[in-house]
Amino acid sequence: MVPSLRYLGSACGRARGGFPGGFSVAWGPALGRPRLLCQGGRKASTSSFDVVIIGGGIVGLASARALILRYPALSIGVLEKEKDLAIHQTGHNSGVIHSGIYYKPESLKAKLCVQGAALIYEYCNQKGIAYKQCGKLIVAVEQEEIPRLKALYERGLQNGVQGLRLVQQEDIKKKEPYCRGLMAIDCPYTGIVDYRQVALSFAQDFQEAGGSVLTNFEVKDIEMARESPSGSEDGMKYPIVIRNTKVPDSRFPFLGVHFTPRMDGSIWLGPNAVLAFKREGYKPFDFNTRDITDIISKSGLIKLVLQNFSYGVSEVYKACFLSATVKHLQKFIPEITINDILRGPAGVRAQALDRDGNLIEDFVFDGGVGIIGNRVLHVRNAPSPAATSSLAISGMIADEVQQRFKL
Repeated sequence: MVPSLRYLGSACGRARGGFPGGFSVAWGPALGRPRLLCQGGRKASTSSFDVVIIGGGIVGLASARALILRYPALSIGVLEKEKDLAIHQTGHNSGVIHSGIYYKPESLKAKLCVQGAALIYEYCNQKGIAYKQCGKLIVAVEQEEIPRLKALYERGLQNGVQGLRLVQQEDIKKKEPYCRGLMAIDCPYTGIVDYRQVALSFAQDFQEAGGSVLTNFEVKDIEMARESPSGSEDGMKYPIVIRNTKVPDSRFPFLGVHFTPRMDGSIWLGPNAVLAFKREGYKPFDFNTRDITDIISKSGLIKLVLQNFSYGVSEVYKACFLSATVKHLQKFIPEITINDILRGPAGVRAQALDRDGNLIEDFVFDGGVGIIGNRVLHVRNAPSPAATSSLAISGMIADEVQQRFKL
């Protein structure tokens, strides 16, 4: 059987729920040639698709691209609730091409990040997308940090990260004259890129291969349609009707100090880690009561806060007072002063959290149960390094879709 879907949606503003930090692929069995009806956007148009990806961020677009390149005979669509693609996590991240050094060996993050970094560099070279393989120094500034640094180095070797080496004080100064440290890991494979440009290139590839992108299309619900649409000549049976769906999440990642060069020549300092009071809020006082209620009631946020109270207070204090942030930065570059820095932009990291207050450390991909759940594949937890890993993730998603949906 061939996958087939019907989607009913409408042009709306911000989603109330949706798939924070991820996307979903949906399908349904059909008789004969499949049709998917999509109604949404600025006008009530009707289209047919075999497979639809809900969410037009970099991972969703990479997966749509992978699917249509693998299955060119299928009709595939991408649904995005905003008027433009890749404007949330993809458009509000550090732009780092991660090497894969930090992640637990044998985890999906470790495997897909190392594979994905190589694929991103290759893709950028093929498409002429500007990037800089500037490398990265991970610096120990105190003696007690050196054992952890060496353990991190060993982890990077286990993960297959290219070109790693431990360097001493004199080599740190040669590479970064203003940086102070006792020992560092030189990670030459790390780079920077504009991930929104990469995502839009994925979208162009997808559309040139015959895929369709529907923006201003907010998914409202998923339910079964009990009859074929009127006027359908294809005899579609039991299509899926999609309106909206929700995955709970929370945001409290613990991140270290970074000095991150950008493609425009600026340098971002940080990031810090504080709770976002709105799922898609990028300003200091953005607040959404429903989002906060969801986070508190449907996750282990309270337990996380209690378990890490002093750390959380420190992060909030640094976020409020630049002088506290500068004091932290001066451990690495003593010459930096408060006059050298300005407040920068913010992003929201959609980080899954279990009910015991533990951060979900790995990517999470799963389906559901029942007549609808069996037709949907969710990408539930895909925070950093999802952008770096996007092409590798897309290959895995395409494999999973093939296996689950018998394409």
